[in-house]
Amino acid sequence: MNKRQYVDFHILQTVPPANLNRDDQGNPKEAYFGGKRRSRVSSQAWKRATRMTFAEHLPPAQHATRTKRIAGQLAKRIEDRTELDAEQAARIAGAVLEPLGIKAGKKAGDTAYLLFFGYQQLDDITGLITGRAEELSTLDDDALKKAAQDLAVKEKLQSGHPMEVALFGRMVADIPSLNVDAAVQVAHALSTHEVVLESDYYTAVDDESQKVDETGAGMIGYVGYNSATLYRYATVSLHQLAENLGGTDAALEATSRFAEAFARSMPTGHINAFAHRTLPSLVAVVVRDDQPVNLVSAFERPVPDTHGIAATSAVRLASEFTVSCRQWGSSPVHTAVCHMLTAENGDIAQLAEAFGANQTFPELLTGLQDVLVRTWKQA
Repeated sequence: MNKRQYVDFHILQTVPPANLNRDDQGNPKEAYFGGKRRSRVSSQAWKRATRMTFAEHLPPAQHATRTKRIAGQLAKRIEDRTELDAEQAARIAGAVLEPLGIKAGKKAGDTAYLLFFGYQQLDDITGLITGRAEELSTLDDDALKKAAQDLAVKEKLQSGHPMEVALFGRMVADIPSLNVDAAVQVAHALSTHEVVLESDYYTAVDDESQKVDETGAGMIGYVGYNSATLYRYATVSLHQLAENLGGTDAALEATSRFAEAFARSMPTGHINAFAHRTLPSLVAVVVRDDQPVNLVSAFERPVPDTHGIAATSAVRLASEFTVSCRQWGSSPVHTAVCHMLTAENGDIAQLAEAFGANQTFPELLTGLQDVLVRTWKQA
C-alpha cells in the first residue's frame, strides 16, 4: 500500500505544582518559547511514561524491554528451558549474540548501549537454541562461534516486532540492519503560558528526637517545582506502523492503544511528593493525508489568565487549527475532540467549529478506529 496517513494528537493538560522531569540541577526542565520562559517536559520522559502505560494493557508475551542485559536475559531463558547450568547458558548466549556485532559494555555481560526488543523475539531466539543446547554446550569456543553463525538470530530481531518497538523504533548505530524506523513522533510538552520556577524548602522530623528533648529537623532540603497548563503533541505514521508490524489490523490496534496510553500517561518524577497526576482538559485528534502538523505556534504569544488558562489555551488551539487549514488549503480526513470545558470557561464554541462536537473519550477512540478502517484499511 502506497497510501500515507497520519494521526495527530493534540492535548492540553493542567498540572499542579510538580517536578515531572528534572534537569541536571534537579529543577523542572524549562525552555524559552516566544521570548518567555516555559515549563517543559522532554519527549523522552513522556514517551517512557506512554510506553509504561501502553504495556499495562498488553499480555506479558507482547511486552518489550530496553536494556543492556540482552545476554543475561537470553542466558536465563536457555537455563530455564534446558538442563544446562548458568555458566553453560551464559557461554552459549554470548556466542549466539556475537555474530550480530553488538559491542560489549564495560560491565561483564552488558552491551555497550541499550537495546529495545520484544520478549517474544527473545523467546524465538531461545527456541533456535534449546533443541541443540546439549550439542552446543560440548563444542569448543571456535566451533561454538561457527555453529552460532548458522542460527537465524538476526532475522528474529529484524521481524516480529512487538507494538512498542514498532511504535517507538530502535536505533543501533553500528548495526543499521537492526534499526526500526519509529512510527511515532512525540514533541516536548510546553506550557502555553509563562512560568516562574519556585522552590520548596522542606524539613523531615526525626520521630525519636522528641523523646529525648532534642529540637530541630532530622533533615532539610529544597526541591524546585512549577505548575503549568501543558500543550502535548504526538503523531502516528500509519503507513510506517503497518510496515513495522507487517499488517494493517495490527497497526490499527496499536494506534488505538497508543491514543489511550498517550492521553492517560504521566511522568512520575517526584510524584510521591507532589501527587501531580491529572487527566487532560482536552484531547483533539486529527487524521491527515498530507503531513503531521504541530500546533504549538498557537502559544507563541503566552496565554493570559483571563477566562482560565486551560480554556483560553483551548480556544487558541482551535483558532490556530482553523486558520492553518484555511491558509494552507488543508482538508483533514477526520477531526474529533474530547474536553471538560464549559461555557462558563469562556467562548468555547470555536472548539466545535474546529474539531466537531464534544465527545467522551471512549467515543473519540471508537470513532477514530471506525474512520481508520474506512479511510485507510479499505483504501
